[in-house]
Amino acid sequence: MNISTRRTTFLEECGVGPLWVRRYAVPYQEIVQIEYAPLETVAPLVPVVATVEPITPTVVTPVLSQIPAVDDMMTAWDNAPSSVPAVIVAAPKLDLHNAAADAVALKANIATMDWRQLKAAVAECTQCGLCHGREHTVFGVGDESAKWLFIGEGPGREEDRQGEPFVGPAGKLLDNMLASVGVKRGENAYIANIVKCRSTDDNGRDRTPSAEEVAACLPYLQRQIALIQPTVLVALGKTAALSLLALDPTTPVSTLRGTVHRYAGLPLVVTYHPAYLLRKPSEKAKAWDDLCLALRCYAPAAE
Repeated sequence: MNISTRRTTFLEECGVGPLWVRRYAVPYQEIVQIEYAPLETVAPLVPVVATVEPITPTVVTPVLSQIPAVDDMMTAWDNAPSSVPAVIVAAPKLDLHNAAADAVALKANIATMDWRQLKAAVAECTQCGLCHGREHTVFGVGDESAKWLFIGEGPGREEDRQGEPFVGPAGKLLDNMLASVGVKRGENAYIANIVKCRSTDDNGRDRTPSAEEVAACLPYLQRQIALIQPTVLVALGKTAALSLLALDPTTPVSTLRGTVHRYAGLPLVVTYHPAYLLRKPSEKAKAWDDLCLALRCYAPAAE
C-alpha cells in the first residue's frame, strides 16, 4: 500500500471522505510588479511662536478682622450640641378620667330612655369600632311586654342586611324552639343580642365581639330588659351567657347548662346557640332539656 492509498484509507476511517484533486493543473501566472508614483516633496514645517500677554498677578490682602479668633472658634465648638436635637411633637394627652366619666354619664342617660329614645340612640351609636362596618344596627324584635326574652350573641351577615335578629336557617330553628314552649316571634317573646352591630375580622368574616365591644353595647340591652320586664331570660350560646354572667371567656357552655342563674334578679337559663345546633344536630335534645328548665321557671309566674 503506497502512501497515497494509506492516506486515503486513514481519512475515510476518520470520516473525512475522499480527497479531491484537480484534473488539470492551474497554469502559471507571472507576478506583475506594480509601480507607484513617487511621493511629492513637502516643505518642512516652520514652527510659529505665539505671542502671549503676560499675566500680572493680583495681590489679595486678607481682612483679618473677619476671621474669628481661635479661642472663639473652640468655644463655639465646645458649646455646640453633640447631635442635632430631634423635633418632638407632644402627643395629645388622653383624659382617661373624663372618658370614664363620659361612659358613666352615657350609661346613666341610657337607663332613663324610653323605647323611642333607645332605638334612636342605638341607630346613631358610635361607642365602638363596629359602627364603621355596619349596614344596619340590629336593635331587636318582638313583644315589648313579653315574658320570654331570648338573647343571642350579635348579628351576622343576613341580620346586618335586614336589620333583624335571627334570620335565615338559625332564625327558623329558633322559631321552632319558641313554638315548643308555646310562644312565637312577636307574641309573648322578644329576641335581642348582646351587641347591636355585626362584628367581623379583617377578611369580612363573622367573629366573636370583643370585651370592649360588649361593654360599650351592654347598657342598651340592660335598658331593654328593664323596659320589657320579662319573666325568664334564655341566653343563646357562649357569648350571651358569659357576657350576662360576667364569667371567664374560657368557661364552656356545657358547665352552665342545667342550672337556673340570676341576672338583675331574673331567672336566666343557658342553652346552645341555634347556629351551633345546626352544626351539631345531636345536641338538640340537650337544648330541649334547657327549654323545659326555662319553662318550669316561667310556669309559676304565669299562674
